Amino acid sequence: MRILLVEDDKLLGDGIQAGLTQAGFAVDWVQDGAQGAAALDTGSYASVVLDLGLPKLSGLELLRRLRAQGNLVPVLILTARDAIDDRVKGLDSGADDYVVKPFDLDELAARLRALTRRGQGDAAAILRVGGLELNPAEHRAQFRGKPIELTAREFALLHELMLNAGRVLSRAQLEQRLYAWGEEIESNAIEVHVHHLRRKLAPKLVRTIRGVGYMMPRGTDD
Repeated sequence: MRILLVEDDKLLGDGIQAGLTQAGFAVDWVQDGAQGAAALDTGSYASVVLDLGLPKLSGLELLRRLRAQGNLVPVLILTARDAIDDRVKGLDSGADDYVVKPFDLDELAARLRALTRRGQGDAAAILRVGGLELNPAEHRAQFRGKPIELTAREFALLHELMLNAGRVLSRAQLEQRLYAWGEEIESNAIEVHVHHLRRKLAPKLVRTIRGVGYMMPRGTDD
C-alpha cells in the first residue's frame, strides 16, 4: 500500500516514514506543498498524510486544489493539539481524518488502513476472499483455516489483490503500489512474488490475464 507523506519537519518526517514502512506501507516523502502537488499529479496513492504548515504551498491549499481536480484519494491531516481552527478548515476542505501531534505511529497506521478500506468501499478490518483471510493490522494470513507464512512483500501483494478482488491489476500498477521511490525493483519481481503466493496458497488463487496483468477472482477457494 503506497502512501504519500507531505511533511516539512525532517525529524518527524523521517520517523513517520520509518514507522509506516515497518508497518508494511510503501512511503514516498516530500517536504513542501509544491512537491506534494507534483507527486499527486504523477503518482497514484492509497492515502495521503498531510501536514498543514508547509512551505511553498500550504497543506490547505494543496488539499483544496486536490479536491477541485476531482481527486478523491483519502487524506489524513496532521495538526497541532491547539489548532482547532486548522482541523475544522481541513475537514471542511475535504480531509477524511486527522491526527493530533504528538501522535502514536500505531494509531496513524491504523487510521490509514481504515481510510484505505473505506476508499475501497469495504469497512471490514479483516479481508476475506473465499477461503483466504487477511488481517493487515496483525500482519496475519490464513487459508482454509491454516496460518500462512508470508514475507512482507508477499503480504503487501496479497493485500492489494484482495482489496481489488475481481479487478485486473497490471504489473506496472502493482509495482507502483508496492514500492516507494528509490527502491530497487527487479524486472521479474512481481512474477516471482505471484509464483510464491501460488505455491503457498493455491495455484489458481492468483490468475494471470495474458497481456494485461493479474487478478484474484471474487469468492475463489481453489
